Amino acid sequence: LLPAVEPARRLLAAFRQHGLTIVHTLECHAPDLSDLHESKRQRCSRIAQVDCPARGRILIRGEPGNAIVPALTPQPGELIVHKPGKGSFYATGLHERLQALGITHLVFAGVTTEVCVQTSMREANDRGYECVLVTDATESYFPQFKRATIEMIVAQNGIV
Repeated sequence: LLPAVEPARRLLAAFRQHGLTIVHTLECHAPDLSDLHESKRQRCSRIAQVDCPARGRILIRGEPGNAIVPALTPQPGELIVHKPGKGSFYATGLHERLQALGITHLVFAGVTTEVCVQTSMREANDRGYECVLVTDATESYFPQFKRATIEMIVAQNGIV
């Protein structure tokens, strides 16, 4: 996933320089797991488990391992969305926040291309946002999944 960090850092710098709204997202759950639905709990049995004590419980908000990498650390005033699912719009209030700010266009970067990024982009498109995917600022554990996702977005008249 590291190849996406430097392009994402440059993208953030450009947005900051121009005073554009920046939204950071993290897939995570409340420490008491009150936002973890049963089907996800069954499919993702590692949630809230500890593989590495220094990183804390997996996908739990506030744990050391559930953080944005230092090179992309949010700055004061940037939105941070803690999302209990793959998409940034499910159970987050993000759509309402963006509407209140008058935002109509979204630029996507992040990881992983085929899961969180694509899901969020499709959710945004379903809500009427114009969307752009910055392909070098997104990454996957599986290069073929990234390629396939980009091909799908292009085939659906998406902008990459």
